[in-house]
Amino acid sequence: MSVDEQTGDLPYAGEEFWQNPHEWLAQRRESGAVCPMVARRGIPSYLVSGYEQARELLNDPRVSKDSTDVQRVITAKVGEGFQGADFGNLLTRHMLNSDPPVHTRLRKLVNKAFTGRTVARLRPRIQEIADTLLDEMARHEEVDLVQAFAEPLPITVICELLGVRIEDRGEFTAWSHTLLSFAAEEESQAVAAREMHEYLQQLVESKRTEPAEDLLSDLVHASDEGDSLDADELISMAFLLLIAGHETTVNLIANATFALLRAPDQLEKLRADPSLMPGAVEEFLRFDGPINFATLRYTVEEVDAGGVTIPVDEFLNISLLSANRDPERFPDPDKLDVTRPPGGHLAFGHGIHYCVGAPLARLEAEIALGSLLARFPELSLAVPAESVVYRPSSLVHGVLALPVRLKGA
Repeated sequence: MSVDEQTGDLPYAGEEFWQNPHEWLAQRRESGAVCPMVARRGIPSYLVSGYEQARELLNDPRVSKDSTDVQRVITAKVGEGFQGADFGNLLTRHMLNSDPPVHTRLRKLVNKAFTGRTVARLRPRIQEIADTLLDEMARHEEVDLVQAFAEPLPITVICELLGVRIEDRGEFTAWSHTLLSFAAEEESQAVAAREMHEYLQQLVESKRTEPAEDLLSDLVHASDEGDSLDADELISMAFLLLIAGHETTVNLIANATFALLRAPDQLEKLRADPSLMPGAVEEFLRFDGPINFATLRYTVEEVDAGGVTIPVDEFLNISLLSANRDPERFPDPDKLDVTRPPGGHLAFGHGIHYCVGAPLARLEAEIALGSLLARFPELSLAVPAESVVYRPSSLVHGVLALPVRLKGA
C-alpha cells in the first residue's frame, strides 16, 4: 500500500519535531520502525525510525539519491501543480545527490583529502585555531558558544582546506543557514542558492587561473586533466564540501557541550580522564547527532522494510537521530554515557554515502571539546536548558545559540 492509499492522520515533522525530536521520534518508533508521514510542503513519504531498517535502507541499491529524477517523482506524488523552491541545477550536481557510477567517480576525487592519515596532519593547525578562539573567549564572562567557538572553528578549517578566503565565511554561513532552514521563505532560499552559485563560480575560476595548494585547486586541476568533471559539478562539489564540511561539526560541538552541561556526572568523568574523549565523541554522535533526517532518497524498486512494503517512487525520511536512540540496538539509549563502548551509530550515515568528512569532524570535535573543558573548568549554562532553541530544519540538528558562563558565578 502506498502512502497515497493510507487513511487517517499522518505525522508531520514540523516545529514539534525539530524542537523536541527525540520525544517525537520515540512516539513514531513505538508505532513501527517504518510508517507513512507527511514531509515538508505536504509531500507524502515514509519515516524510517528503526536502527536495523535505517542501516539497511541507507545502503540499499533499490533506493536512489539521483537528484535529476526527483521532480518526476514529486510530480507523480502530488501532481503538476506543485511549486517548490526551484534551484534547477544550481549546487545540486554533487556526489551526495548521485548514484554509481557517477557517485563513484565524484567521490574518488575527494577521498584522499579526508583519510584518517591525511586529516591527522591537520591536528596542529586545528589546535592553533581552537586556542586562538578560546583566548578571545577568555576575555568575557559569558559567550554564545555557537558564535564564539563551535561555528568559527570548523569554518576556518574548511576554508583553509579548500582555499577559501576566511573573510568570506560570513556570507556562505548566512547562505547555508537560509538554504537549510524551514523558516526561510522559498524565494529567500532561491536567492541564497543563486548568490552562492555566483560566488563559487568565481572561486572555481580563480583556482583555474591561479591554482594554489588547496583541495579546490586540486579538484579543478583534476577536471582539467580529463576527469570529465564539468563546471556545474565543480561548483556543486565546492558547495557540498563547504556546507557539509562545517555544518556537521558546528552542531556536533554545540550539541555535545549542551549534553555535557546537562549531565554533570558525565562531564566530571571526562574532566577526570581526558583519554575518554575519542570514545566520548562517538557517544555524542549517537546521543544527539548533528543530522536529523538523512538527505533525500526515494525507491526505484519495491522494498520491504520493518514489515512494510514500500512501493516504487516513494520518498524515504531516514531518521539518524531515531536510529541512534533505538532501544533494540542501544541499551538505555536516552542516557548519555561517555564510557559507552563506541561504534555502531549512524550519525555519519552508512554505505557508499557514508560521510567522507567523518575523520575530520571527529578530530575537530575531539580537539575542540578537550580544549574547551580544559580551559574553562567552571563552564556552565548561562540560561535555563529549556530555553535553548533548535534550528528549524529537517536536515541539520543543532541549537541556534548556546549561551554559556565561562567562570563561576
